[in-house]
Parts: sequence; C-alpha cells; structure tokens
Amino acid sequence: MIYHGISRHATYRLGAALLDSSGITVLARTADPIFEPLEKYEREGDVPNVVFSCGAVVRGDTVFLYYGAADKVTGVATASLAHMLDALT
Repeated sequence: MIYHGISRHATYRLGAALLDSSGITVLARTADPIFEPLEKYEREGDVPNVVFSCGAVVRGDTVFLYYGAADKVTGVATASLAHMLDALT
C-alpha cells in the first residue's frame, strides 16, 4: 500500500506499507518517505509542499506511481519494485 502523511514541517510525503491478506495488519512499512515534493511544481501551487498518490501500476519490476502535486498538477514517477520491497522494515 502506498499512503501519504504529513511531516512536522507541513510537507505531504508518501510511504509504503506491506499488509497481511486481510488488509488490516501492517507487516512492514518504510522508515523513510519513498517520495516527497522536490520539484518546483511540487513545492509551489494551490497547496505547497504536497504530493499524494492517485494510483500505481506495476509492470515487471517497475512501479508507475501516478500522483498529484501542490493541488495543481498531476505526474507519474517510476521506481523499482524490488527496491521498494527492500525498503520495508
């Protein structure tokens, strides 16, 4: 599962969690954010310093993460699924 949360500095970032088959129990989650607003269009807009997940598609080892940024634009980022799974603790 990819989720968003807010830092103490009011920055919305994304994390990842691995759930059990019921979808209720968290088995593991990333200690650090997997995605955060870095680009100007992610940091400046209607709501600054915000990225939020709009969905994801996995093809082979590539995760295509569709996201909104600063409540003004949408984008897509890619990551290695293996790398994301390795980041789960």
